[in-house]
Amino acid sequence: MARRFVSCIAQVAACTLACAGGVWALISAPAASGAEIATAEVNVREIDRTYAADGVVEAVRQSTVAAQVPGRIVEVRVDAGRSVVRGQVLARIDEREAAQAVAASQAQRARAEADLANSRVNYERTLRLVEQKFVSEAALDKARADYKSARAQSEAARAGALQAGAAKSHTVITAPFSGVVSARLVQVGEMAAPGREVVTLYDPTRLRVVANIPQAKLAEVRAHAAGAAPLVELPSLDRWVKANGVTVLPSTDSRTHTTSVRVELPGDLKGAYPGMFARVHFPVGRTSKLLIPARALVYRSEVAGAYVVGDKGEIHFRQLRLGEPAGEQGVEVLAGITRGERVALDPVAALAQMKRGGR
Repeated sequence: MARRFVSCIAQVAACTLACAGGVWALISAPAASGAEIATAEVNVREIDRTYAADGVVEAVRQSTVAAQVPGRIVEVRVDAGRSVVRGQVLARIDEREAAQAVAASQAQRARAEADLANSRVNYERTLRLVEQKFVSEAALDKARADYKSARAQSEAARAGALQAGAAKSHTVITAPFSGVVSARLVQVGEMAAPGREVVTLYDPTRLRVVANIPQAKLAEVRAHAAGAAPLVELPSLDRWVKANGVTVLPSTDSRTHTTSVRVELPGDLKGAYPGMFARVHFPVGRTSKLLIPARALVYRSEVAGAYVVGDKGEIHFRQLRLGEPAGEQGVEVLAGITRGERVALDPVAALAQMKRGGR
């Protein structure tokens, strides 16, 4: 009964894979023990011929937030790896000195405004006295000069108060955009100074890969850039993604004679971050290769192979010599298997079936 239940589950899984379709035609091959294993046919397919260039992931928008005023750091609210939104408080600097500067500037502004009001009244009084011939024109000139001086001092005091208020607001350091904190560069209790770096942020939705292409390959890459987008391989994530765009920089390194190329990554790519190694596969033509699905491969130390399923359901392990990966299309096979043979897509299940059949 248990064996019949397992067989039914295998049939359902195989049918699901067959209905899903995709690049590979999937069928259920009966094994010697009666169970069924999903397989795929190894076949020759026409794919893009590519030129692979190593690169590094970098953020399109990255910023190192620095302090703008001096003071002791009293609070740091974020750490490396934290996500933040625009305007979120990152750190605080002791604002007591800035608050005293604001109070002093406000007092100076109040005094300047009082002097301005007094000078205006004195000027208007002198102007009436001159009209009545009670004072000389020289007295009027002095009153007018005092009034203009008081007005200038009032404007300077007002600007000073605004400057002090802005300096106080700079004691609260906020995020300039939404992103992820990649580095925390200060600790509570340290002294901040104008230009002192606090945290580094980057936008994870805007990433790109920068790769260097030799001048000998640049013309070939440019010729096929408009026809097909390059594929970006991220080995650490075990993923292949299609690039959103390619920008060839109009400059060449005089030492290495290579040109930098920026490859835009999709905005919904999860797990990627600046500094990660990547490999860009630029299409430079079309070619035919014998391909095998990547999930059918088994690696034993430095040996690569696959479980081949025969016409009667017999399973055996076959050592393979592999070529270049072809993204979602699979992996190139140079030797060890022929066109038309079928390989198990679940190596673990294939090994279990092979062991049971051997018994």
